[in-house]
Order: sequence, then structure tokens, then C-alpha cells
Amino acid sequence: MDQRIINLFDEYTHKPLSRETFLKKLSKLAGGTSAALALLPLLEVNYAHAATVSENDADIETSDITFPGDDATMKGYLAIPKTKTKKGGILVIHENRGLNPHTKDIARRLAKAGYIALAADALSPFGGTPANEDEARSLFAKIEAPKNLNNFKHGLKYLRTHAQGNGKTAAIGFCWGGALANQLAVHDAELNAAVAYYGRQPESSDVPQIKAAVQLHYGGMDERINAGIPTYEEALKEAKIPYELYIYDGAQHAFLNDSAPTRYNPEAAKLAWERTLSFFKKTLS
Repeated sequence: MDQRIINLFDEYTHKPLSRETFLKKLSKLAGGTSAALALLPLLEVNYAHAATVSENDADIETSDITFPGDDATMKGYLAIPKTKTKKGGILVIHENRGLNPHTKDIARRLAKAGYIALAADALSPFGGTPANEDEARSLFAKIEAPKNLNNFKHGLKYLRTHAQGNGKTAAIGFCWGGALANQLAVHDAELNAAVAYYGRQPESSDVPQIKAAVQLHYGGMDERINAGIPTYEEALKEAKIPYELYIYDGAQHAFLNDSAPTRYNPEAAKLAWERTLSFFKKTLS
């Protein structure tokens, strides 16, 4: 697919670009309205492909839970392995679409791998993630950053005090959630590991506050996010923060998201996930 079309969709999903404006621009790039409408199913997410681990998997248990937030009751989706051993806890942070089937599947994948996984809903203060994705994206503009950060820190506290937990915690985030995973690394001194997939980098001046080990994944075609890589990496080196940084040639933004047809990259996703599980094994055991 024309990279200009993928870049336009990226602009639509990350900036205040109305659907009407997006479709007009898409029609120009595609060569007409009919062609644009034919492309839409290839661009937009399809959650029919989101369940790589079933809700009924015999090795895990899932439930909808709540926990106290910053002036809000936070909603979350909890996935736990059916084992008696103590386990590390992982906070799963969604993209700017909110808590959706793909994010819940990530939590189940982590539970299947042996961790307590909590996928928290950043839109809980507004009643939770709505079904309409355009409505969900619009709500992100109303989020108060300090309260949101505290809400997710409360999620980490929930994991640290879980009866089946071993006290160690990590955060993993994607896109908007990747940026937040970086912020949690900066602002939560108890965090053991942070994994950020194609997420905006923190300010260089904040990097020395990081106590966690950091793992970073980027798509080679993701120019918007990748512009911040050199400065972040230099700050990590200067602060002597343990980190791993991977750039996947030819991969787009959101390359791990198997419900996003044009951006999902099976080869990059498989390698990145293997690296992620290896990283968690080292930092959460």
C-alpha cells in the first residue's frame, strides 16, 4: 500500500483530524471515493483477528476488575495463570483507542506466559472505553496527564499487592501506551521493567530518574516517533540505564497489532514478542 496512505491514517488516528477530512484526503490519494471506501477495511482495525489466546484457555483465568484511582474508580481486565507459584505483575497500557479486544488479548498472552497481567482503562474517569473508536479518541484529549499517570501508578500498586504476585512489576505499552510506559519508568521508582512499543520518548532531563530496565521497539517506517530515538538513547547511555533498543526495518507504526491489517508485520511482531518475553523473564523472576 502507498506509504502516503498509511501516513495519512496514522495522522487520522493520532491527531485531531476529523473522519470527514480524513476520507476527503484518502479519496484524493486513492483516486476517488469508491477506491477510498475499498481501502478502509484494510486500514481500520478488525477485532475478529484479536484473540490469539482464547478467553476460555484452560491455563488462565480472566475477569473485569476495578481499583482505586486518582478521583476515579479505575476499570481493568485481569488475566492470571492457573498456577500456585508467585508471579510477576505486568501493567498493560493500550493505544489511543482505549481498552479494546486487542489489548485484552495482550493481557491473556502475558498470563499464558506466566504473569499476572492487568490491562487498565485510561478512559475510566469518563465511564470507560466507548465502542465507537472516534469517540474514544476524542476522549483522550480530555485526559488530565498528572491524574492519568497516578491512575496507572495505582494499577502498579494493585499488582504489587496482589496475593499471587511476587512483588515485581513491569509496564508494557503501545503507541499512546508506549509513551506512558516510558513515563512510568521515569515516575515510579519501584518499577522493575518498562517495555515501550512505538511510544513517544520522555524528556532527556527526566531520564536519570529511571530505575527500571527499559526495552524499546520501533517500526523502521515510523518517522514521526523515530525522530526522538537518538536523543532518548543518548540520555539512557549517559544515565547508565540498562536498556535494549530494537528497530524493525520495513515495519510500520503499530506493527505488533494483528487487528490492524496494513500495519501488522508478522515477522517483526514475532521477533519483538520473543524479545519481550525474554526481557520479562530476566526482570520479573
